[in-house]
Amino acid sequence: MRLSCLPVSLYPDLAARRISIGDWLRMAATLGLDGADLSVAHIASRAPAYLAALAREARDAGVAIVMLATYSDFTHPDATERARQQDDVRAWIEVAARLGVPFLRLTAGQAHPGITEAEGLAWAVAGLTACLDDAAAAGVRLLYENHVRGAVWRANDFTQPAARFLEVVHRTAHTTLGVLFDTANCLALGDDPLAVLAAVRERVVAVHMSDIRRPGAFEPVLIGTGVAPIEPVLHTLIAGGFDGWISIEEASHTGEEGFRHAVDFARRTWVEAALKVGSDARNVS
Repeated sequence: MRLSCLPVSLYPDLAARRISIGDWLRMAATLGLDGADLSVAHIASRAPAYLAALAREARDAGVAIVMLATYSDFTHPDATERARQQDDVRAWIEVAARLGVPFLRLTAGQAHPGITEAEGLAWAVAGLTACLDDAAAAGVRLLYENHVRGAVWRANDFTQPAARFLEVVHRTAHTTLGVLFDTANCLALGDDPLAVLAAVRERVVAVHMSDIRRPGAFEPVLIGTGVAPIEPVLHTLIAGGFDGWISIEEASHTGEEGFRHAVDFARRTWVEAALKVGSDARNVS
């Protein structure tokens, strides 16, 4: 397991330029992380010189930029806008390739008023699969998240409830689209994360480790203090052979101590889950 982090708690400071992406990368290094994730909302330019400088900051900090989180909105009712969203993803694939970033997080799109379930599902599948060849050519893997709401969105993800998310995963089974599985997002509408994971486990490429206060509401809390079944999720993944990137989605707004707590919790819980898998195997044999 390699550990990264999406610093949601820092979004206001990053957006207001009170701190820089370089500051976050250096903080990730001091936290002992293997990598650091970025929201595309905080990347100021796609110009090669800017990206080269950003890649240099990551190298100097000694952390990899692991994932760029986009806010693709493939369910927009305007066909021209849906096409523009695909072009935007292609542009972010190029950015990821220049930065040496292996993963690009995609979202299905917002629950725009007036679109039917049939329309939304068809548009989501079309958008999520439109750029797979571009990504493969660039050496970037596209990952689809069981998502709630993007930082720049006005509405929740169209592919809530989980039945819609699972339908999109089913319709893209013949493709290279991977799954970014979030440990808590299903709970925002009362869906069972473990049941959803069981249906998509073979497609999971990376994990967002997040936590929320209670089922039925999207209220992020300090990782490990809410209701997300994080240890059972890790146990299920490890038992299935998963040993990839875990990205902490730190959104507790409790300062650097919140990040440190989350990192310690993630490493400790991974070890506990792995030991339980080993114990299960010994008991079976």
